Amino acid sequence: MTTRPSISATIVRGAATAALALAATGLVAGCAHKARPKLDLAASKVTTIGVNAYLWRATLESLSFMPLVQTDSNGGVVVTDWYTNPRNPGERMKVTVSILDQDLRADALRIAASRQVAQGGNWIDAPVQAATVQKLEDIILTKARDLRRQTVHG
Repeated sequence: MTTRPSISATIVRGAATAALALAATGLVAGCAHKARPKLDLAASKVTTIGVNAYLWRATLESLSFMPLVQTDSNGGVVVTDWYTNPRNPGERMKVTVSILDQDLRADALRIAASRQVAQGGNWIDAPVQAATVQKLEDIILTKARDLRRQTVHG
């Protein structure tokens, strides 16, 4: 019997893969620009949009494998549509990320996830493991810190 990966595992794995791929791309691209001037950022606060730009970009990059329904950079909200892992079509998830501050802090990020499973031709709400939301939050925060580090250190 073959076990299929859960949608939660797929979302975390997809977000991690997207973050790693984009980080690798950034590192490769960064190597070509060694003479780039260093930026002096006084703090982790970036105010060109309504919320922290690193958290915003990290959220978009981490969720890039899911279809997006709404993005609001001033309000700091990203809402995905339902995502179904092709290897597990009987389960789907959607995610809402809220960025609550202009500072790059762990408590500036709130993630809510919804999960449904197929039963009798209908989608039925099912619980989301807390670890899934925590892992996604960790992926976004790590990516945001990496983006800030790349910007500060050039």
